[in-house]
Amino acid sequence: MSDVTVVPADRRVFVDKQSPGAYKALLAAAEAAREAAAAAGLDRRLIELVNLRVSQINGCAYCLHVHTRAAIREGETSQRLGVLAAWRDTEVFTEHERAALGLAEATTSPADAALQDAAYGVARAVLGEEEISAVIWVAITINSFNRVSILSKHPVRPAPAR
Repeated sequence: MSDVTVVPADRRVFVDKQSPGAYKALLAAAEAAREAAAAAGLDRRLIELVNLRVSQINGCAYCLHVHTRAAIREGETSQRLGVLAAWRDTEVFTEHERAALGLAEATTSPADAALQDAAYGVARAVLGEEEISAVIWVAITINSFNRVSILSKHPVRPAPAR
């Protein structure tokens, strides 16, 4: 017999709706991170790759749904989206993108000091300081959105047939 009570998905609190002030602050932080990324010269397609890779690591279905559509709108290809989880084993990402993806992964797994040191070393060799800061802030904000969506159990429903 277990003492764990399972809460059905339809009984979860949508924390973004329950605490709109906190959610608006998170939205503002994400907007500031996107602005910093644009000011650093990072294109929106790369930002969406970072959002997707972090969401893959965290297993956030809702954010994967949202940011896959956003990446496609920005011109991302199905090949690159399909292999993003294994980006290290491909030749389809630029050195710049690889540095950003590694840094985003290190931001998502901060307890792994070796991963963090290695990713930061690559990032320092390839990205400027403004780019490094922007990638880290984008990764921090999408990690936060992942937690909101995962813990709220935001639904992903089938898209309407075309």
